[in-house]
Amino acid sequence: MWCLPKVNQQFKERMEDVLNLYEKPYNFAEPVICVDEKSKQLLQDKQKPVKARKGKLRRADYEYRRNGTRNIFLSVEPKAGQDN
Repeated sequence: MWCLPKVNQQFKERMEDVLNLYEKPYNFAEPVICVDEKSKQLLQDKQKPVKARKGKLRRADYEYRRNGTRNIFLSVEPKAGQDN
């Protein structure tokens, strides 16, 4: 895959470190925090969509105006969840 570095010994050792961290039992004093980021385009329709009518589907044009981008960040502490 294009996003993975060369899988050498150093990569394998670091991957093992991460996997070992996830195997540890939950410890309130040492939380494991996972963080992810995603960038999103902010798009706006150039023309208003045509509402659905009886026997017809809603219609929307493919053209849009680009209103910039935003980054979305998410952080979770997976081991602090509750069991059901």
